[in-house]
Amino acid sequence: MATDSLYLMRPADSLSRPIVAAFILFGFVLSVFFAVLAALAVEGIEVYLVDNRLTEVEKWARPREAAGFNADLPAGLRFHRGGDIPLSLRGLPAGVSDKEVDGIGLHVLSGADQRGPYVVVDHESDYEKVELLVYSMFAAFFTGFVLLAFFLGRFVGRRIVAPVRQLVDAVEHGASSLPLKERKDELGVLARVLDAHTSELREFLDRERFFTGDVSHELRTPLTVIMGAAEILLERGGNNEDRAPAERIYRAAQEATECVTVLLLLARSPEVSLFAPVSVSDIAQRETERYQYMVARKPVSLRCAGHASVSVRAPAELCTSAIANLVRNACQYTDQGTVTVLLEPGRIVVEDTGPGLPLSVRQTLGEGAAVIPSSGSAGTGLGLSLVKRICEYLGASLAHENREGGGSRFTITFPSEFTQT
Repeated sequence: MATDSLYLMRPADSLSRPIVAAFILFGFVLSVFFAVLAALAVEGIEVYLVDNRLTEVEKWARPREAAGFNADLPAGLRFHRGGDIPLSLRGLPAGVSDKEVDGIGLHVLSGADQRGPYVVVDHESDYEKVELLVYSMFAAFFTGFVLLAFFLGRFVGRRIVAPVRQLVDAVEHGASSLPLKERKDELGVLARVLDAHTSELREFLDRERFFTGDVSHELRTPLTVIMGAAEILLERGGNNEDRAPAERIYRAAQEATECVTVLLLLARSPEVSLFAPVSVSDIAQRETERYQYMVARKPVSLRCAGHASVSVRAPAELCTSAIANLVRNACQYTDQGTVTVLLEPGRIVVEDTGPGLPLSVRQTLGEGAAVIPSSGSAGTGLGLSLVKRICEYLGASLAHENREGGGSRFTITFPSEFTQT
């Protein structure tokens, strides 16, 4: 029912996702690191080769040019001196520099000697091709390494998460014995601890269910006797003073009988989807009329408001008990003002103008201890605790809030899958 949603896990919440993400991040960072190192190495090697090549050409061509011989250089290399230097290459600083002329990249070694300035020019097209090839290899390596990290992380993540998923499925489906208990690693320890804890909880719940059922069954007989005796007293008649105690005994026995029926239902497995629809609106109106006697002698108005028609697949006794407990508590602790039962789509609201709930009862409903206690009656909250258990059984939710202007407001919201409006 409602507690099953606590165990539902979306694929995005899987433990394998951070494992895959960690592998991808590791692969990405490592690839970037090596790519940066490789790029620096390529640039360094290129600069070293260019400098060495131009220096060697300078050493070979300059003496031959000074001696009046032609410097036959390989394709792409040129040696110019003085006025033979192209205008675009004049005035360059001494040493190796890069220059682009008419869209062509050049490596230029500038220098000067006794005979004047000179330049050695080398086209960089060969280096661009080599550099493009090297960087393409780096890109392919980077992409491949990241993809490898992704698939490796996915494989490792599944291998790690698979036994955990197996353990979760066994717990979700209430397996009598959990898997992985024979393992000697942390998963085996976890499986054995969960199995022992689950067995203890199952035994405790079984004992509680059997105890509740047995006690409720045993109470049926004396309550039947009390109701029968009260009916005899009522049939004998008499004045109003004689009938009033008998009526009180009969109502108390009837409420106790209804409580026993509710406890017996709560002791069973919650298969509420198998029940026929029950009109919660009719129950609320009937309980409002039923407890009019509790406010008859007080300046309190008990009324049912709203026109929503709500039907729920649930045992009628449980719906009646939940609404009756809220109405009865509101009537009991409200000394003046109003007690209103509101019929809204998918929910029932009971609000009053009483003093509010004391701290002890608020803690019974699961509200924090830091809540400021009110000045209301110091009831035990057993009725509200029963309402809370009924709501949990039905998969509904019980919400409490302070009413503006004083009093309490209780809201029972029924699950949409079992609600018909």
